[in-house]
Amino acid sequence: MSVSQASSSRILVVGAGAIGSFYGAALQAAGAEVSVVCRSEHDAVREHGFFIESKSLGDRHFRPVQTLRSVQDYQGGAPDYLVLSVKVVEGTDRAALIRDAVGPDTVIVLIENGVEIEAEIAEAFPRNELISALAFVQVSRTGPGRVKHFAFGDLAFGNFPSGLSERAKRLAAMLEAGGIKANTTEDVVSARWQKCLWNAAFNPISVLGAVLDTDDMLGPPDGEALVRAVMQEICAVAAATGHPLPAALPEQYISATRKAPAYKTSMALDFENGRPMETEVILGNAVRAGRREGVPIPRLEMLYSLMKMVERKTGKTPAKQ
Repeated sequence: MSVSQASSSRILVVGAGAIGSFYGAALQAAGAEVSVVCRSEHDAVREHGFFIESKSLGDRHFRPVQTLRSVQDYQGGAPDYLVLSVKVVEGTDRAALIRDAVGPDTVIVLIENGVEIEAEIAEAFPRNELISALAFVQVSRTGPGRVKHFAFGDLAFGNFPSGLSERAKRLAAMLEAGGIKANTTEDVVSARWQKCLWNAAFNPISVLGAVLDTDDMLGPPDGEALVRAVMQEICAVAAATGHPLPAALPEQYISATRKAPAYKTSMALDFENGRPMETEVILGNAVRAGRREGVPIPRLEMLYSLMKMVERKTGKTPAKQ
């Protein structure tokens, strides 16, 4: 992709936390015009931009074209791409968050965790192209407008419910130009189950073990065995929904996680800082899919029940089951 092609793309990132700012910085590095909506760190970002620390990509200073408190403040017409990267937690109306910025030709891009999360947006914007994306990255906020990239960084995506459009390919080219490996697929639902394989194991265990990092979880043999067993249940559910995963994937994920620096999961960080957790989309949706398909999932159901107990104790609203 030429610089002129990238610079002609107007991109609005809604939810510019660690994930949104990390990929927003890559898109701007490719030459795109990137604006962000961020609330809690608005003043710091508007004044100084984002500082992203990364050994593999190099440190970056990302100054958005517009730094906004809401999509209603976006100037210059509808964006070409609207990237939604908010946490998918109970009570969040994602369609309402973006509606005022979505134009008839806007491509909506979801960079969010979980399985079976697209229907809400697809139903709210049936005429807009929808790209579903998964971030395979270890990145965290370290302060207002400050982000640390620990490892990985690939983004996997495709059109929902299936396919790969020219505008999806154009987004991939921009990301690649900005230093991000973009793995495109015509079967993004299977890719979501692949991401769930890691998330549904490591995230809840990290919380239930009193904020364990990845080394803590994989250190004892019984810890690794539990992670592996949970992953095997996710594989069974994915296969029952028509999206079988490669048999070697659990071992590949465990090996890659061992080689990476010790890392606290996103759910552990949310728990540690008193924020709502993505229990439902990371774990609850997988459990419901397993029940729907009649797949035995005793470990997943146990983890889910324990997570709901934790949410109840910490004041989170119990989920509808």
